[in-house]
Amino acid sequence: MNEFIKEFKDRGFFYQCTDENELSNKLNSEKIKAYIGFDCTAQSLHVGSLLQIMCLRLLQKHGHRPIVLIGGGTTRIGDPSGKDKTRQILHEDEIEKNIKSIEKILKLFLDNKDENTKPIFVNNYNWLKNLNYITFLRDIGKHFTINKMLSFDSVKLRLEREQSLSYMEFNYMILQAYDFLELNKNENCILQIGGSDQWGNIVNGVELVKRYSAKEVYGLTTPLITLASGTKMGKSENGAIWLDKDLLSVFDYWQFWRNTDDRDVIKFLKMFTDIPIKKIEEIKNKDINELKIILANETTAMLHGKGEAIKAEDLAKSTFKENSTGEDLPSIKLSQNLLSKDIVSIVEFINKDLSKSEIRRLIKNNGIKIDNEKIDNEKYLVEDNLFKEKGFIKLSVGKKKHYKIII
Repeated sequence: MNEFIKEFKDRGFFYQCTDENELSNKLNSEKIKAYIGFDCTAQSLHVGSLLQIMCLRLLQKHGHRPIVLIGGGTTRIGDPSGKDKTRQILHEDEIEKNIKSIEKILKLFLDNKDENTKPIFVNNYNWLKNLNYITFLRDIGKHFTINKMLSFDSVKLRLEREQSLSYMEFNYMILQAYDFLELNKNENCILQIGGSDQWGNIVNGVELVKRYSAKEVYGLTTPLITLASGTKMGKSENGAIWLDKDLLSVFDYWQFWRNTDDRDVIKFLKMFTDIPIKKIEEIKNKDINELKIILANETTAMLHGKGEAIKAEDLAKSTFKENSTGEDLPSIKLSQNLLSKDIVSIVEFINKDLSKSEIRRLIKNNGIKIDNEKIDNEKYLVEDNLFKEKGFIKLSVGKKKHYKIII
């Protein structure tokens, strides 16, 4: 088995491949170019995109050259895969702003020094914007059958639920297939990697290239990651875990990984760090909290640098000391309309995963503190006088979650 494919499997990246044996042989005989696409629907990627980024890193590690396709064109339409309603169409200026931000984030993860493996950044708007509709239908559209397009989950599920699917969205899979054809022609790209929800779109691309140019290309998919708790990877009680430090502080990013469910730690060390598999096997029986700190440090260092990871760990240690003031914690601003509200309402605003009954239970069990003082009354009011001395309060929710609240 090819070394790239072997590590791809060992790290839990592998889900499906259009022709694993042929791809393995190809990778053994030459260094290739492979691409992964990212739509620019938000200012930043979040950890839900991290597995694809790790695939790009793995390609570089094994001497292959990754192509990062930014979907400046397809973002203007919206991918229906995994969606039960039409995406909101973004303004042109917003898309361009998002593209610059996402490219900047991706460059933090990838090696830009080696000319042989340096990532190639492309924007599919550059070739999609000038397509002639008649020519496109004649040369490309003829390779797609409605019968097959209706069989893909991205379409079938929407129709089964009697949810509308616009003609615009229906065309997304053809445009994504066309991306592969363009990259094969212009960059000699022979592999597309994506999440398992993209399987239908990837297969379309592989078949289009074969029919149009009789060239052999391949598709490879990764599993969709769910946490041991059953929730989707990429979100926390306070929203998305963004990769942009302007949207999520380094400390909160570190803390997300530090709070990983015990059952996910080894899996995530394999998926989201560069620690060799052999080394992970050697350390897997260490104390679980020690492993979580290793995970948090490795993932944070990869994005924000080793120095920032160490600072985040030191801040966590000081924060969790019994009498810590919380001064160095990232701030959360409390809106004026929440001042003088009861503690249950405040905690519910800060920690959106907790229900009112769960918060009341925490209060009953001495799990809610303000400035290290236990709150034992659910009607306790958080008023502005609490902020006068320091300009903030430290709110502790359970043993692991601490917040610096400002007004």
